[in-house]
Amino acid sequence: MAAAQDGDGAAYGRLLSEITPMLRRIVRRRWGDTDCEDVVQEVLISLHRVRHTYDPQRPFIPWLMAIAQFRVADAARKSARRTVHERPEWSFEFGLPDVAAEEQDEPQGDPQLLRRAIANLPDGQRRAVELLKLEERSLKEAAAETGMSVGALKVAVHRGLKALRAAMMGTER
Repeated sequence: MAAAQDGDGAAYGRLLSEITPMLRRIVRRRWGDTDCEDVVQEVLISLHRVRHTYDPQRPFIPWLMAIAQFRVADAARKSARRTVHERPEWSFEFGLPDVAAEEQDEPQGDPQLLRRAIANLPDGQRRAVELLKLEERSLKEAAAETGMSVGALKVAVHRGLKALRAAMMGTER
């Protein structure tokens, strides 16, 4: 990795060739076969993006494993969000439903009202809600973009969501 950081493309290619099988084994062990290659690719992309942050005075494998652990966690979060909204009985494998749209069990609210409520939040809360909840960025990414600490972002998003709930509940009555 140190040679790759110094611009040795051949060393970087060898490094990627050597670590990819190991990453596949680790990701399969933690994630399973489903989307394993996608997660491995995310790890390799992340490695490429942050390769300049590696300190050659420190061991490489623990640094790489931290990146892999974060990408597996990201994949798990994305999968959980996706499965909450998916209806497997509505896939092409099972055929399409007889109705054009699912009947709503509860009202979904007014999107315009929600946009206005978000716009009325204080700047820090609004930005935290937009980045973390609407754009689904990680805390680390949002902190880098806003200059806020991770703790401050957590507080801002919590307060922002609490204010949005209050605004939405107050208008639905």
